Amino acid sequence: MDVSAVDEGLAGLALEELRVLRRDALEQEADLSYLRRLLHGRMDILRAELQRREIIPLQAAGEPPCALLDRLPAILADSPSATRRPARHVTLGPPRGERYRQEADALMGDVQLADLAAHATAELLAAVERLDEHQREVSGRRQALQRTADDCGAEITRRYREGEARVDDLLSER
Repeated sequence: MDVSAVDEGLAGLALEELRVLRRDALEQEADLSYLRRLLHGRMDILRAELQRREIIPLQAAGEPPCALLDRLPAILADSPSATRRPARHVTLGPPRGERYRQEADALMGDVQLADLAAHATAELLAAVERLDEHQREVSGRRQALQRTADDCGAEITRRYREGEARVDDLLSER
């Protein structure tokens, strides 16, 4: 089922169609979440290299310069978010295909993470900009999929609450 084609017509879908739509939306959202994490990791590494070159200011004043590889654990560590959001199940595994890793690789262009020192500062800045622009687009797609999954879940809940669907029917299908 095409998740991107969802509109306000959820009430017209059969219960099983709603479940499939919700599952597909959650799977696609998990894949995009993986891509977003890849993009963020690569942007963090590029920004750290730019900091090392003193192109962009260091986050911590007085931080001694050291090899990028030595700083990698700190660069890639997640810091707590200042934004409070409702909890959502997060799938940590890789996506179902190689498509998203290849997409992230393509966005890097000629910049290879294994040899950042070989690239001009302008190339690194352009790569960060490309990755950041794509990350914003991916975030928008993820939010739309999350809304779809939430809307499907709300419609399913409404049907059970209002008696249009029964738990007994669900149990008898197994």
